[in-house]
Amino acid sequence: MGKQRAFIKSNRFVTLVWVFGIVAAWELGAFFIANVLHDRMTQSKLPFLHSVLATIASNAGLLGTACLTTLSRAILGFALGALVGFALAVFMSLFRSIEKIAYPYLLLSQMVPILGLAPVVISIVHKVKFGSVTIPASDITRIIIAAYITFFPVATNMLAGLKSVGEDQKNLLYMYAAKKPAVYVKLMLPFSVPFLFSGLKIAAPLAITASILVDSLGAAGGIGYNLTYSLYTGTYSIFWASVLCSATMGILGYYAMVMLEKACMPWQSRAAAGGSK
Repeated sequence: MGKQRAFIKSNRFVTLVWVFGIVAAWELGAFFIANVLHDRMTQSKLPFLHSVLATIASNAGLLGTACLTTLSRAILGFALGALVGFALAVFMSLFRSIEKIAYPYLLLSQMVPILGLAPVVISIVHKVKFGSVTIPASDITRIIIAAYITFFPVATNMLAGLKSVGEDQKNLLYMYAAKKPAVYVKLMLPFSVPFLFSGLKIAAPLAITASILVDSLGAAGGIGYNLTYSLYTGTYSIFWASVLCSATMGILGYYAMVMLEKACMPWQSRAAAGGSK
């Protein structure tokens, strides 16, 4: 326990050093532009961090609503994409013919830039009604694009995990008359969990970025809408506040997966703490 606590404290110290370094670099950069270069456009190029934080505090309601709008759609798309990626990886590992057919298309799908794909999806998707509830087309587009971004890293990492299980380990279970479903449930899926979380940690910030991109292309709300609107109107204080909120959401998305990974695999933290002595 003592080694584990020391490891956690060390990680927290490193995180604090990074945060302090970023804050110091930002403030020094803003000071250099404003007071050394005497640039009158400091507020648009790089405002002081404390002024950005003050803008966030004074516009907490506006920015909070925008963040919730973007984040909720990103979470839905992330969950959908993770489920599709997980299922696709399992099917590709079960049936090699599916892997040979599907994998090239997976790679090809990632060659399409999101900036070009999003307007196409926006033009195709229409609002959906469930009784008295209407889901706007922009919300559906956010979810689709976030899922599209998510499924590839999840599928490829999960597939790599499933394929990395040793033949000796599988043969041992087969020797005990285990069927293929039992081999997957008892060996291959648990073995692949670290690989799955590697994909989820990559995909989580990307899903949020995809949702922000759709916001900026025609949605009626969201943090991306704030970014675009503030640029058009010249309200750079809101622009930089939205940028900081966007970065914070991406970081939180990543660390949410880190915390979930630790909850699902507590032995990993203990092993890391033991290896750091």
